[in-house]
Amino acid sequence: MKTVSTNNAPAAIGPYAQGIIVNGMFYSSGQIPLTAAGELVEGDIVAQTNQVFENLKAVLKEAGSSLNHVVKTTVFLADMNDFAAMNEVYANHFGDHKPARSAIEVARLPKDVKVEIEVIAVVE
Repeated sequence: MKTVSTNNAPAAIGPYAQGIIVNGMFYSSGQIPLTAAGELVEGDIVAQTNQVFENLKAVLKEAGSSLNHVVKTTVFLADMNDFAAMNEVYANHFGDHKPARSAIEVARLPKDVKVEIEVIAVVE
């Protein structure tokens, strides 16, 4: 196993890695809308989802992968009423690529954010 860590995404806020590579696959920890400096992005689901994708791109790049190599995502939402707006941002970031996905409404997310996303990707 290889631990993935980059200063271009927020540091882990607990005893975990930003991601792990094993057998040619990258497994990310959930990314929330914190900047690389650790500042919470306030605002609506659109602003928060965009920041999550910036974080995902950074850890994927550090892992030697990209959004185009993502095979599975899991989206955690604090409010399923935000699904349509999140989905639009999600679609814009992935473009024509459509990985498998689960989307789940949860009771609460770290720092009371609106969205958290984790990915599994192939590493070239």
